[in-house]
Amino acid sequence: MEIAISVIICTHNPNLYYLDKVLMALKSQTLVLEQWELLLVDNANRQLLSKEIDLTWHPQARHIREEELGLTPARLRGIKEARGHLLVFVDDDNVLEQNYLEVALQISKNWSNLGAWGGIIQPEFEQQPPEWTKPYWIHLAIRDFDRDKWSNLAYQNETTPCGAGMCVRKVVAEKYAELLHNDSRRSQLDRRGKQLISCGDTDLALTSCDIGLGTGNFTALKLTHLIPSNRLQEDYLVKLLEGIGYSVIILDFLRGKVPTPLSWKRKLFAQLQLWQMSQKDRLLIQAFQKGESRALKEVLNT
Repeated sequence: MEIAISVIICTHNPNLYYLDKVLMALKSQTLVLEQWELLLVDNANRQLLSKEIDLTWHPQARHIREEELGLTPARLRGIKEARGHLLVFVDDDNVLEQNYLEVALQISKNWSNLGAWGGIIQPEFEQQPPEWTKPYWIHLAIRDFDRDKWSNLAYQNETTPCGAGMCVRKVVAEKYAELLHNDSRRSQLDRRGKQLISCGDTDLALTSCDIGLGTGNFTALKLTHLIPSNRLQEDYLVKLLEGIGYSVIILDFLRGKVPTPLSWKRKLFAQLQLWQMSQKDRLLIQAFQKGESRALKEVLNT
């Protein structure tokens, strides 16, 4: 039987308890094992995952070691090794619903005009998060919606999937790898060790539009995102927002959007808005703006 799906887990020094739950969910998938393979990409972990994680339950599972640190090099290695025509990127804290792979495969057949898609991402918090953090949950890869959405236009936030559980046609992934080969700056757009740079997943999804396909989000695709308590702490969110502010500007620039500095009127208006916020909100928005400013300096001096 032909391998239809390659499930790719890229991980760097994972929480083994979380990773075990991720693998147990994959073990329970309704799609027969013969139709999908499992690639566990060990991204420069301190301990070899091949010595700690047993994948013998899956006849088409492989341990892959990628020594270059970073989510992007790990993703690229997974893309290179994949044999399926549909790739499903599963983070090491993503617990898929039992029918996730079966639904993903059906969408690939029913929606031939789409190149990348995702679904609903529900949180499972280690501890009940403070109420003030709720407006920032979207930055923790939490997604909820009540109807299917798709578009063949780039930069449609409602239809652009995030990296958690993202389904990507192999042809899109290979085009993305080609883009990175031709412009190494793109490889900086994602996690590398403790750095909280992002948007590599957005770049991958938008590559669908580059080759005439679209993106989408579907209610039938569901997963649970396991979120440890430290990700709801103020210092982590500050670093995260700064990284996002930086990454969005860089991604726009690499995709042909020339950023323009804020006029003095817009700067004044932004300052007035800041002073109307709570202290925590002000701190987080200032972190986002700090990231934007750093990126603007880089691209305007290029």
